[in-house]
Amino acid sequence: MAVALDQAVADFSAAATSGQQINLSALKGQQVVIYFYPKDSTPGCTTEGQGFRDQHAAFQAANTVIFGVSRDGLKSHENFKCKQAFPFELISDKDEALCQLFDVIKLKKLYGKEYLGIDRSTFLIDAEGVLRREWRGVKVPGHVDEVLAAAQALHQG
Repeated sequence: MAVALDQAVADFSAAATSGQQINLSALKGQQVVIYFYPKDSTPGCTTEGQGFRDQHAAFQAANTVIFGVSRDGLKSHENFKCKQAFPFELISDKDEALCQLFDVIKLKKLYGKEYLGIDRSTFLIDAEGVLRREWRGVKVPGHVDEVLAAAQALHQG
């Protein structure tokens, strides 16, 4: 079942960079930003990741952890994270379990060909594990600032 605003997000477990296994239930007490992006090391995804990197301290001050998610493997994620000096973990969702939970796989078109791909989306989960905000069909410019403002407002209650 897909996530819904103001509902608890089902617990999940996912492999991430730095050899970590991310469990949503283990993050209780912290706000969580999960952003889905199409592909490692592509221009839009790099710019978006750099935005989250550059605002990382502000997210931390708002008691918020960040995770990037794509269908790329852990080796690709490790390279992307290292090259861009991301201070947050990237989750590999090769089996699309998280993509389905958050309903981010959409029919896309590239050069006239249709394919199923990740719709750039971001989700803000509160310290109790409840989905409080979602952004779908994200355009990168200004997006990270908008997510940060929402995380700060939620943190301040």
